[in-house]
Amino acid sequence: MKRFAFGLAIASCAFSLPAAAGTAFISNEKDNTITVLDTETLKVVKTVPVGRRPRGMVLSPDYKTLYICAGDDNRLDVMDTATLEITATHETSGPDPELLDIDHAGKLLYIANEDDGMVTVVNTADGSVKGEIQIGVEPEGMAVSPDDSIVVATSESTSMAHFIDTKTLKVVANVLVDTRPRVARYTPDGKHVWVTAEVGGTVSVIDAETRQIAQRLTFDIPGVRPELIQPMGVQFSADGKRGFVALGRANRVAVINTETYKVESLILVGQRPWHLDFNADRTKLFTANGLSNDVTVIDVASLKAEKSVPVGRLPWGLVFKP
Repeated sequence: MKRFAFGLAIASCAFSLPAAAGTAFISNEKDNTITVLDTETLKVVKTVPVGRRPRGMVLSPDYKTLYICAGDDNRLDVMDTATLEITATHETSGPDPELLDIDHAGKLLYIANEDDGMVTVVNTADGSVKGEIQIGVEPEGMAVSPDDSIVVATSESTSMAHFIDTKTLKVVANVLVDTRPRVARYTPDGKHVWVTAEVGGTVSVIDAETRQIAQRLTFDIPGVRPELIQPMGVQFSADGKRGFVALGRANRVAVINTETYKVESLILVGQRPWHLDFNADRTKLFTANGLSNDVTVIDVASLKAEKSVPVGRLPWGLVFKP
């Protein structure tokens, strides 16, 4: 597949990139591995074999444990982030786990099971199942509210965001969004949930209290066909004033003012960015680029891509540990 010249250029430039020390974990769904990247030196520390087709990942609140969805093995792998070893495997995750989130106490995992339209709730202590919630077809996105009272799940084929009460494990609202919703994420203040729609090419901003769509964001990129604009991962600046959305095959990250909902910048990165995360002080943003097999480092102050680092094949998920 043809690589864009920009992707090659940023991969080969020798930049000095001062950054807060930490570690990025990248899931490589074709290699069945996790790349462990030192985000200060931008060197690969270790490549860890895991289950087949690893995608979604989440860190425990104390950063000591990484939970990895291994979709084709219908299981959850558990990594010790100090030793970088797999310490447990839970086959209680439900079929084809895709994305997941964890409560702020670190006790419960909420896992989207793409094959059976379920959300499985798993106890982190022993991997036992607390409950299962039937939602729409092909669940993917998963977001726990800041107060742990609600978890939002998206269903790709049903084009909905489902609000689930975490005490009763019942669906309390279904919000119709755009076609093929992938990721749900709460804003830092908990007032809104952003849901990306890969095929619809939009982001629905849902009022967390009324469960109504407050805004629908669209993107226009000169020279890029609309069908290639495929919103995926979402992150927010620490103050919540900016949203960063990976735009898939458009090979960009959109920077959005969360007050005006205007696109402030479109940052060219590697090919097909999926998920993204900040370093500890949020001065750098890292994107996992599925088709160029690399991670792009973005300087948040200048909104410029600084360098791309090769990882495994088909990098998908990315999470950061301070």
